[in-house]
Amino acid sequence: MVNQERAKAGCSPVAASEPLDALAGDFSEDMAKRGFFAHTDPDGKSPWDRAKKRGIKNLGGENIARGQADAKAVMDTWMHSPGHKANILNCDYKKLGVGVHFGPGGPWWTQDFGF
Repeated sequence: MVNQERAKAGCSPVAASEPLDALAGDFSEDMAKRGFFAHTDPDGKSPWDRAKKRGIKNLGGENIARGQADAKAVMDTWMHSPGHKANILNCDYKKLGVGVHFGPGGPWWTQDFGF
């Protein structure tokens, strides 16, 4: 769905990235387990701090969402949010990792984009 939106905007597709998938998945799980919803975790770590700790040097941006039942619903939400949409349609991004954690109070969704 991300690449479909990018194609409409004239951007090249993003490729799946295992390191970014792991970063996004772990962050979705962390938000659920520790009961927060923010880009900065309760320890004060930003997405770039978390990426650096894993040796990821090319993080460009992050989208998060909570409560949408499926991928279509979360994409619709992000595409109606200027900041999230800007990440999805940033033609400079070349890689994408996606994570979701299903559970009570969620699901928690994360997209991490890389150069």
